[in-house]
Amino acid sequence: QVQLVESGGGSVQSGGSLTLSCAASGNTDIIYGMAWFRQAPGKEREGIASIDGAGSTNYANSVKGRFTISRDSAKNTLYLQMNTLKPEDTAMYSCAAAAVYYGLGEAYTYWGQGTQVTVSS
Repeated sequence: QVQLVESGGGSVQSGGSLTLSCAASGNTDIIYGMAWFRQAPGKEREGIASIDGAGSTNYANSVKGRFTISRDSAKNTLYLQMNTLKPEDTAMYSCAAAAVYYGLGEAYTYWGQGTQVTVSS
């Protein structure tokens, strides 16, 4: 069993930056792949960044060049550095984990509850 808890969300002005964290607890040794997803009201959930146990990453085109996913295995923590934020980045951001890597797909086994990010113009 793995528990994931996101933090770091908040309100920021367009063009600003924000860093999200996802703390994993429980049987963290089984985690290999991790990812960040977001969902805005009335829209489908979107995988935006993922990272496997070897450090390989994948990004959605909507955030490529602006967001950076990273992982600190010693701290059992996943991060999402978000730069040059735009109003369209406003969404609930959730982290996910699994024993295998699913890239930007939604088949991850464990999910956090999410943290809200609001970007104003």
